[in-house]
Amino acid sequence: MADEAKNADHHGNGHVQPVVDPDRPIWRAGAGGPDVLEFLEGPRARGAELLRTGRIAMEFIKGFRALHFVGPCVTVFGSARFAPGHVYYELAREVGRRVAELGFTTMTGGGPGVMEGANRGAREAGGRSIGCNIVLPMEQKENPYLDRFVTFRYFFVRKVMLVKYSYAFVVLPGGFGTLDELFEALTLVQTGKIHQFPVVLMGTEYWKPLIDFVHGTLVSRGTIDANDQHLLTVTDSPDEAQEALRIGMTTYEAAQRKVMTRRKWLGEG
Repeated sequence: MADEAKNADHHGNGHVQPVVDPDRPIWRAGAGGPDVLEFLEGPRARGAELLRTGRIAMEFIKGFRALHFVGPCVTVFGSARFAPGHVYYELAREVGRRVAELGFTTMTGGGPGVMEGANRGAREAGGRSIGCNIVLPMEQKENPYLDRFVTFRYFFVRKVMLVKYSYAFVVLPGGFGTLDELFEALTLVQTGKIHQFPVVLMGTEYWKPLIDFVHGTLVSRGTIDANDQHLLTVTDSPDEAQEALRIGMTTYEAAQRKVMTRRKWLGEG
């Protein structure tokens, strides 16, 4: 009780505040370096802004070159905090296996947890496994199940890469970053910025409050159309998820994307 009283907020309402662990890195302590923080802190000198634009453009080019031949992908989103053996890690592992069975490349954020599980499942099934890693204050080391990975400084560049090469998205339990990625994909599909590729939520118990909010608030208040809620497939079944992903492959085939040719003079041989 004494500890609870000590941690009560300053307004006297008795709400217990989380105890800060001094040994745990602070996430907002400069992800990717000072220039990344400065980018969203308002205007800088014109020359500095021009140089930053060049660095961002080069990061896009780096990603485009590295991922140009990865093939049609399914991107798997989810938390980095689930260890091997956890139910969500193992579910992601099964998802990666199912993606490989369909002939897709599995793409993730390249880190541990759900991302590692999906990449591991793909590798174990003989499929291709790709990671788009991000520089963070608490270093997110790429997981050991990647055939190829690219590390980015800017989250928005990384998100473009995770969407650009994918024809379906599978979202497992995660935190703020996973929610951001989920709604980014949904918004792009809803607004027609990308094809109506499948967006699959796995972990029905975890996502139930979110689905209730979508149905009970967003639809009922008219902030999304009733049909928009059907952009999501919500399931615990790998079989059902795999069937939804087949639609992504069908869309890919219908699009008849041009087969990219490697150019030796560009170092792509």
